[in-house]
Amino acid sequence: MNDDASWWRRACAQPQNEAQTQAQARQGQLTKPPGSLGRLEEVAIRLAGLQGTPTPAVDRVWISVFAADHGVAAEGVSAFPQAVTGEMLRNFAGGGAAIAVLARALGAHLDVVDLGTVNDPGPIQGVRRWLIAPCSANFCERAAMTPAQLQAALAAGADSVRRAREHGAQLFVGGEMGIANTTAAAALACALLGRAPAELAGAGTGLDAHGIAHKVAVIERALALHASAAGPGDAQAVAAERLRRLGGFEIAALTGAYLAAAQAGLAVLVDGFITSVAALAARALNPGCEPWLLYAHRSQERGHAAVLDALQAHPLLDLGMRLGEASGAAVAVPLLRLSCALHGGMATFVQAGVSTGHAERA
Repeated sequence: MNDDASWWRRACAQPQNEAQTQAQARQGQLTKPPGSLGRLEEVAIRLAGLQGTPTPAVDRVWISVFAADHGVAAEGVSAFPQAVTGEMLRNFAGGGAAIAVLARALGAHLDVVDLGTVNDPGPIQGVRRWLIAPCSANFCERAAMTPAQLQAALAAGADSVRRAREHGAQLFVGGEMGIANTTAAAALACALLGRAPAELAGAGTGLDAHGIAHKVAVIERALALHASAAGPGDAQAVAAERLRRLGGFEIAALTGAYLAAAQAGLAVLVDGFITSVAALAARALNPGCEPWLLYAHRSQERGHAAVLDALQAHPLLDLGMRLGEASGAAVAVPLLRLSCALHGGMATFVQAGVSTGHAERA
């Protein structure tokens, strides 16, 4: 799939309008007032178009969590040491991380991908090694990734989607782990949206006001360094260059996964702030991916609302979460399942022998 360096430009699949129309018609026949189940109806209808069936399902869920370290951590932008990234890989594999607990509860397949950590834990059962480098470069000094590293990260995401499809997944969920990745995500979002760092940079792992101010200053330095280095080419090429310069391995892997899923016709549930920035990058690289992206929740991270607004996204939940790891998306999966269950399992007025209320009065 990824022999061509610009594979991400390939056309995305199209939702099937006929299946969506049939699902819309079914909703109008179910034993309830039209629209009374609100967004649960909308989700079922949209999933019908994405899955190409008037009765969609979300029984088989694939969750890929990409882990990587960031060179910008050297600027002191995180409340946690960089060693945590590698240590969390063991926690994911051992079942102790939040997403591991949630994946078990959902019966979802958890795919943990190590893209490169400074504190390399070595081979771990249950963790796939797709090593690119110990960490990205410090983007306050140079581009975060070389062109080859960007291609490797995008390919890692596409490979996880390939595995998900072979598994028969009906829904792809992406997650991330990496100390300093909220800094990278905020910097990339600023570049893509033309927003100031003070608007998008937040607490991340728990910074206080002083720490956030320092984080803002670091991002300002990075944006100034890379402002005139977007590179030649069309808007998609410029977006790819911004991703290369200001992103990170796991952000690029998520971007690649979203694009590969859209090309393959696999619905995606986007998690929180960092994954939404990856979705923003994916849309900039290939706007055709947009219909395939569903949004799980509104993160408490400062910049997420602005990113969601730019994406014209309407997330399902707002629980004040900001953990990452795909945890917010996992929490939203039961809503998708219940939406499909109601859509496929409720009786129609004819089946139930219930009056629609349109009969003539005597």
